[in-house]
Order: sequence, then structure tokens, then C-alpha cells
Amino acid sequence: MKDHAGHPPPTRKFMHPRLTSDGQDRASVALEQPKTLWFNTGTLCNIECASCYISSSPTNDSLVYLTLDDVLPYLDEIVTRGWPIREIAFTGGEPFMNRDIISMAREALRRGYEVLILTNAMVPMMRPAIQRGLSALQAEFGDRLTLRVSLDHYDAARHDAERGKGSFATSLNGMAWLRDQGIRMTVAGRLDWAADEADARAGFAALYAAHGFDIDAQSPLDTVLFPEMDEAVDVPEITTDCWDILNTSPASVMCSSSRMVVRRKGADAPVVLACTLLPYSPGFELGRTLEEAEAPVYLNHPHCAKFCVLGGASCSA
Repeated sequence: MKDHAGHPPPTRKFMHPRLTSDGQDRASVALEQPKTLWFNTGTLCNIECASCYISSSPTNDSLVYLTLDDVLPYLDEIVTRGWPIREIAFTGGEPFMNRDIISMAREALRRGYEVLILTNAMVPMMRPAIQRGLSALQAEFGDRLTLRVSLDHYDAARHDAERGKGSFATSLNGMAWLRDQGIRMTVAGRLDWAADEADARAGFAALYAAHGFDIDAQSPLDTVLFPEMDEAVDVPEITTDCWDILNTSPASVMCSSSRMVVRRKGADAPVVLACTLLPYSPGFELGRTLEEAEAPVYLNHPHCAKFCVLGGASCSA
């Protein structure tokens, strides 16, 4: 079998954008119902995790800070393109290190969207100016604002093994502040330590009860448990036949309903990516506009298989 240009298929996985290593048609996903538009506020972070998928750290500025002026044209284009977006989400890095995060969130909320901010709930979020801004947003917009706290495990030692000594206690302190302010919060955890998802959810439920956190441990929206992300693990490529074999649909994959905006270091403008998980993969960069980003996405990366199709994960709420 050859590709559309008459070239033979590759001999290794994830080399050809449209053919698998054995010459089958690679699966693709159309943008059917865009529900979430993500903004990566920058890769700088106050900590450096052992296995951060985006390699965020106090020194990594590969993705530089977005500004309110960067965000506004995309909020306008949502309307122009008629995208049925319900949620604007901010990720990083640590979004609360970006000085425009409150103004960006406020503008999205003002326009009627729900806003999700991913955070480690540590020192950047606890700065007085950020606390004042969050309290004001909650007072004005209520539960349309949600903060998703990265809490890798319900056990302090296991969380700290990933994020550094004392990070668990610091994050719990931030979560207690969010609780006391009435700011809606959810949690993002990891499943690599827990062979049984039910046990993991029971552990988080006990943690929430002990601290009075109003978070549903059984809900996959309120307690998101992400599968392990390891590009060295051998995973199958997803062909067009896989949808029927797996009894699933392209609509279940997050690139059918979301896109992410980033600004690369040295670039003169932001660009739109197909996936929040692949900010450094050129094949998943779709253009500068939402119109260009309406193109289908070919599942040409191990994360597409393990994390999204087989793992069934989604970053949005």
C-alpha cells in the first residue's frame, strides 16, 4: 500500500501523518462540536515536576506568557466562526504566574463563558493580588469559575515524590483558602500509582472529607484521573477501523471538541494547536486562526492512542 503521493508506508510507528507503519489508513478526528478553547498562559512554573508532560519549570519559557491582547481576537473569532464554545480554559505552566490571568479570565466570564483554570494552588495563587482577583471573580460570576487543582495523589509522600517535598501541604493550604472563599474547585490526579481506579477514588474521597472539600471523588469531571503518559511505552497506532473495533467514536476524543492557543518564544503571533498535550509537536500546529484550526487532526502520536483513544481521557470539564 502507498500513500496518496505514491510513497510506500513507513517502517516505524508514528512516522507518516496519514498511514500507519503497516500501511493502513491512520484515523483522523474532525472538529465537530468545539466546546472548549484552551489558552496556555506560558510554560513557566514555580515548581518542576518529575514527569511534567510539557516540561514546565521555573526556567522553561518555550511557551511565553500570553497577554489579554493575545486572547481577545480569539474570543472575537469564536463568535465570527460560530463555534458553540461553552468553556474557556487556562493552563500552563502555572497560570497564576501570568500577570494577565485575572483580566483574561474576567473577559471570558464577562462574555458569558464558563472559565476553568488549572493550578497547583501553591504560592503564585496565594499572592494577595491574585487572591483579591479570584475573590472578586467569584463574587461576580459564582460557579462559572472553576479552579482545577493538580493533586497527583491523595497520599502526601507520593504527591511530593512527583512535585517536591512539602508541595502536598502547600497545595492543601491553597485548597483550604479556595474552600473558604467559596470558589468552586475540582482535582486532577494521576493513575500511575493506583492499579485500581476505585481505590484511588476512595482515597481522594477520604481526603476531601477530612478537609471539608466539596468535591465529588466519584465524578470523572470533578476528580479527573489521568492515565500515565510515557512516550517510551509501546502503544498501537489508531487506524480508521479502530473506531468499530473499540466500539468508540471520533467524537469521544478531545480534539473533536477543543483547541489550544499558545505563543512560542520568539514568535510574532500566537498559534492554534490541535491538542493540549502536544505543544512541541509541529504536526499538531494548525495555524494562527480558529478558521485554520477547523482542519481534521490525524492521530499521529503515541499520546493519541494511549491517553485519548484507549485511555479515554479528556482535559476539559
